[in-house]
Amino acid sequence: MTNESTSKQTRTAIVTGASSGLGVAMAVAFGELGFNVAVGARRRDRLQQTSERVEAAGGTCLAHGLDVADHESVESFFNAVEDRFGCADIVVNNAGLSHPAPVHELEIQQVRQELDVNLLGAIQMSRRFLVPLIKTKSRGDLVHISSDATRFPRPHQSVYTATKVALEAFSSTLALELEGTGIRSTVVRPGPAVSEYAATWGAEKIKQLLHRWRHFGLQRHSGVMPAEAVARAVVTAVTTSPGVRLDLIEVQPEATQDPLIS
Repeated sequence: MTNESTSKQTRTAIVTGASSGLGVAMAVAFGELGFNVAVGARRRDRLQQTSERVEAAGGTCLAHGLDVADHESVESFFNAVEDRFGCADIVVNNAGLSHPAPVHELEIQQVRQELDVNLLGAIQMSRRFLVPLIKTKSRGDLVHISSDATRFPRPHQSVYTATKVALEAFSSTLALELEGTGIRSTVVRPGPAVSEYAATWGAEKIKQLLHRWRHFGLQRHSGVMPAEAVARAVVTAVTTSPGVRLDLIEVQPEATQDPLIS
């Protein structure tokens, strides 16, 4: 079942953190639906590749630099989107990062960066998105990409986990504030997925983290799902028929085959 608005006009979706991984998969999934797609990220050189994939999938794409933690950058991004497509009716708050370390070893600027990107960035994007929709009494969808760290807190990711817990609380509160407006707020909470999220951590750091997480029972199996699985959950959230709001979608990979079980 699809949102009635898709049959009347082309929807316009914004995806943050769209230079790699989950963000690219979400943007391409929207392209496959024929949507207008605006992709933003700090790595501008990578955005053109995302744009080409969206266009190849059947969508129309605008690639524009975006730092969700910077107010002026957010304004510039939305102005560019509105000049090209008019008001967006979908925003996916996907931009996020983590500096894995015990909190006492983190530099304060690393703490602030996680808070600014993972939480403040989502708030800034949501606020700017909502203003024209509320003014024009238009329908829309906000999707916030969280993490299963909210259910299974992982050592060396205390700040990251705190930002994702706060993001889920933000979405739940928004859902109450937006009741009766036709604007929905949804959390998509993925488990391990193929992405570049940990690309800068280094092999040795990842090995240490996995060992520690297994010690606490947090890495029970080695299953990892494709980014497209998370993208499908996002598409489900925004194409659900009016009158229904999906509050939380958690997506987990299946465990790899255990040779002892057959």
